[in-house]
Amino acid sequence: MGVRAKQTGATFVNKGKTVAEIEKHLKAAKSVVFMNYRGLNTAEDTALRSKLRKSGVVYKVYKNNLVKIALNNMGITELDDKLNGTLSVAFSNNDEVAGAKIIKDEKFKNKMSFEFGLVGSKVLDKAAVVQLASMPSKETLIAQIMGLLQSGARNLATVVNAVPRNLAIVINTRASKK
Repeated sequence: MGVRAKQTGATFVNKGKTVAEIEKHLKAAKSVVFMNYRGLNTAEDTALRSKLRKSGVVYKVYKNNLVKIALNNMGITELDDKLNGTLSVAFSNNDEVAGAKIIKDEKFKNKMSFEFGLVGSKVLDKAAVVQLASMPSKETLIAQIMGLLQSGARNLATVVNAVPRNLAIVINTRASKK
C-alpha cells in the first residue's frame, strides 16, 4: 500500500496512475479543451458526458496539479499558471473540433466557459478555442471540398464538351446555308 498524501488523502501510487492516464489521453487526443464547469448541475453534466462520448470525446475532471504534472512531463509548461479553479478537460480523439463544438452547443454554452486548449502541442487561448468551436466538423469540410472538386470537374466537362458541340453547330449552320 502506498504512502498517503496529507492534503488529498489519495495515495502517491494512485496519483502516479492518474498522471499516466492523463498523459495517455493527451497523447491520443487531436485537441484538448479546458473549461470551467461550475454552472452545470448533475443532469446537465450527465447529458454532456453522453453527447461527448458519442462523438469520441473523453470528458474528465482531474486535479489541476496532476494535469500540470502530466503536461510538464510532455514538455508543455505554458499552461502552469492557468490551471486554477474548477476545470474539466475534453480530449477530442477523432475530430479536432468535436469537443469544443458540443460544449458551445446552446444547451451548455451559458453554463460552461472555455478557458484554454491544445491542438497537438500548440497552446490555444480562450479566443482560439472559441474559434475552434465555430469551425465546421471534419466531415463537413470534406463534403465541402468534394463539392468544390465535383463542381470543378463538372465545369471542365462542360467546357470540353462545348468544343465539339459548337463545332457541330457551326458545321450544321454552314451546311444549311449551302
